[in-house]
Amino acid sequence: MNERTFKYKLDFYYQSALIYLITMVLYGGIRGSFVEAKFEYVLNDPLMYVIIIFVVVALVALVVNKLRNRCLIITDDSIIFRHRWAEHKIPVTGIEWMRIGREALVETGGRFQVVMFKLKDKRRIYRIRIGRYEKDRELWNEMGKIAQRVPRQKTRQWGKFRPRRGSGPRQQPGGGSTKDQST
Repeated sequence: MNERTFKYKLDFYYQSALIYLITMVLYGGIRGSFVEAKFEYVLNDPLMYVIIIFVVVALVALVVNKLRNRCLIITDDSIIFRHRWAEHKIPVTGIEWMRIGREALVETGGRFQVVMFKLKDKRRIYRIRIGRYEKDRELWNEMGKIAQRVPRQKTRQWGKFRPRRGSGPRQQPGGGSTKDQST
């Protein structure tokens, strides 16, 4: 069995934690040395508390994601979502449709940003954002190989939508509709 592993990128978490930490040090240094002339008064600054909260949240998110150790494993017959505490295996034969494309509202690098697929027995649509994994070009190629074996997403046509419930004439409390009111 040929197995390819793609680890989840933590670049964003490292960068955000580092930027918030640098901001805290610079703000504390400038505020403590130039404005207050004593470093003790910086800890009473409410803005410093806000920056500290951002630093703590960024560091907690980094540690949690590092501990989680998420990865995506692609085999010849399945897609496996794995993290430290669990594993979710999806057989390729259980995929109803697959679509490789872009997300309209997400502005990330790369031409093909997302792989969406739906299982035959579930309503949930799975979404894999390719740019969030290491070796994204290789991951895209592997997903393309799987997409060749499963059907593509069916596109909706405007005439095939179901009418919404209650889209007909509205009922008034007396039993008549709004269209047959008499004066």
